[in-house]
Amino acid sequence: MHDQPEYDDTAIRFLEALWGDGWLSPGGPDEVDRVLEGVDVKGKRVLDIGCGSGGIAIHIFRQHGAAHVTGFDIEEPVIRHAIDRAAMCGLANVVEFVQAPPGALPFPDESFDVVFSKDALLHVPDKDAMFAEIFRVLRPGGTFAASNWMISHDGEPSDDMKAYIAAEGLSFAMASPARYRAAMERAGFRDVVTVDRNPWYREVARGELENLKGPMFEKASNAVGEDYVRKNIKTWEAMQKVLDSGEHRPTHLRGNKPE
Repeated sequence: MHDQPEYDDTAIRFLEALWGDGWLSPGGPDEVDRVLEGVDVKGKRVLDIGCGSGGIAIHIFRQHGAAHVTGFDIEEPVIRHAIDRAAMCGLANVVEFVQAPPGALPFPDESFDVVFSKDALLHVPDKDAMFAEIFRVLRPGGTFAASNWMISHDGEPSDDMKAYIAAEGLSFAMASPARYRAAMERAGFRDVVTVDRNPWYREVARGELENLKGPMFEKASNAVGEDYVRKNIKTWEAMQKVLDSGEHRPTHLRGNKPE
């Protein structure tokens, strides 16, 4: 556990400038809708793991008709932003946010009908323990649906991948889609499906990089300072290499807890 939050106020301002208010990962509402395609959320209790600054939890409540959404994150700054956002939207009673340290999820068994996560599980080193916890808090017949950043293999990362991870400066514990699938199945999930999103994000990231270098440079610099933006341009350039090589593989995950 880092002493300092990895997603501090500056990181939040930068990512929201890039991806939109309340959004700390790419693709916006459209990508969340793709992750949840075919999942019955209406009237259900939903957990959003790694909820960031709250945009996704609010979107799931408003657009997918959830009865209640609980956002969970280990970091205080993002939870503070998320709580403020839900209050501003008048949704504090139905979209709530919980912070707790890494480890067991702070919820009783079978608390949720749907567990969702967007690009957050890569920060958790122990995939088996993580999926055992997700399985525990899901009710029988419930669904887990997520998007996550993965690596194409479980061997030694390439030099380009090591350079990208170092540029990010975050606690990445990347694993392959095969390793995620195995961990989900060991936890008890059935009908496990993975969907490769590398072709999509490879092109989206290219657009983000061009945007950062061009039209968005001034807006982002005003939010966080030029040096911070230049550092992130270098990070995106490093990321583009491993997206283009196919080693960096954003992937959707889906699985069901048996009735």
